[in-house]
Amino acid sequence: QVQLLESGGGLVQPGGSLRLSCAASRIIFDIDRMGWYRQAPGKQRELVAHITRGSTNYADSVKGRFTISRDNAKNTVYLQMNSLKPEDTAVYYCNVYYLTLSRDFWGQGTQVTVSS
Repeated sequence: QVQLLESGGGLVQPGGSLRLSCAASRIIFDIDRMGWYRQAPGKQRELVAHITRGSTNYADSVKGRFTISRDNAKNTVYLQMNSLKPEDTAVYYCNVYYLTLSRDFWGQGTQVTVSS
């Protein structure tokens, strides 16, 4: 069983920044996809960004504001969130898909609240 430990959520004012981190208990390789999803109250979980083999993909709503990155040596994925808006308020979940296991794992979620 793989565990994903997330950190970095919290309360921030509109226009502010936060950095989320997610560390995996199993070694990660470039071929493994790492990503962030979010779920706002009353809404479905949606993709925020993912990264694999150096290639990144972002939801249109966060392009130009969020940056995903990874450090394979630390088995960690990051999400730098800038210019935060109230509509970014959600629980953010880390996800890792291990190609060699043909399955993915989820973190427990971290709350991000953007409010003045």
